[in-house]
Amino acid sequence: MSTQYTEMEKENQQREIAQKEKQQKTKAKKEKRKKNTIQIIFESSIVVIFSLIFLVPFYFIIVNAMKTRQAAAERSISWPSEFNIIENLKAVVAAQDNMILLAFFNSTVITVSSILILLVVCSMAAFALHRRKGKAITVLGTIFVAGLMIPPAVVPTIWVLEQFNLFKTFPGIILVMVAISIPFSILLYTGFIATIPKEIDEAAAIDGCGSFRLFFSIIFPMLKPIHATVIILNAVTIFNDFVHPLYFFPGAQNATVQLTLYNFMSVYSTDWNLLFANVLLITIPPFILFLIFSEKIVSGMTAGSIKG
Repeated sequence: MSTQYTEMEKENQQREIAQKEKQQKTKAKKEKRKKNTIQIIFESSIVVIFSLIFLVPFYFIIVNAMKTRQAAAERSISWPSEFNIIENLKAVVAAQDNMILLAFFNSTVITVSSILILLVVCSMAAFALHRRKGKAITVLGTIFVAGLMIPPAVVPTIWVLEQFNLFKTFPGIILVMVAISIPFSILLYTGFIATIPKEIDEAAAIDGCGSFRLFFSIIFPMLKPIHATVIILNAVTIFNDFVHPLYFFPGAQNATVQLTLYNFMSVYSTDWNLLFANVLLITIPPFILFLIFSEKIVSGMTAGSIKG
């Protein structure tokens, strides 16, 4: 009898232990579900908030671009009672002898030329900064990083451009845009080049490959993901730049797309419908470009986060 009682006691203890473990697992699952639910709600709230921050202004532009001059003057987010988008766009294009077409040409030339220079110069500089070691390289790297924090000086830059007869010229504004974009571009390239093994350089050197041939034949093609990131980020920034063309590239024939906004602004009266239609017109190309290459931008920026 005592043996049977002991066995029954053991079985009861085992059942109690199993029941407690089951209760603990159930409790853990409930807590995990609760945490996941809270996390999902929090993340969804953040997404909704940031979507509203970006989408509401865009909606405001689109709605007012479709209104008549009187309705757009109210600057409200109400849906237009009368659609005037086609007439507004025609007026924007025809303003000041089709200035916006000239502005698109100027902005395209500045953007494309700046991007081509940035791709070559910044990739070469980043490769040298990462592969070479020494005090001079460290100082140069510090200078490039400092360029992210130090704002450009307008008056001295204008004076330098005038000394070299580059003020109000395409080469002048292109050099300015390149200089402003160099620090961040080099930072992106350096992070990506860190993932490329140095053994590739050593193998190429053994095969008799020189520095320039090594870079342009082997390294440069391997930088395609970060090339896409640098192209899109800088293209959107340069194309949408308002301040620097205003300072360093003035003149009616030198207008860029952002400067055409002045056409519809006045001290006494502003054509808000045409102004918003102009904003819509010049926003669409970089916006489409950004949507198409958004995945490549993210992959390129995160590629250098894990060193190979």
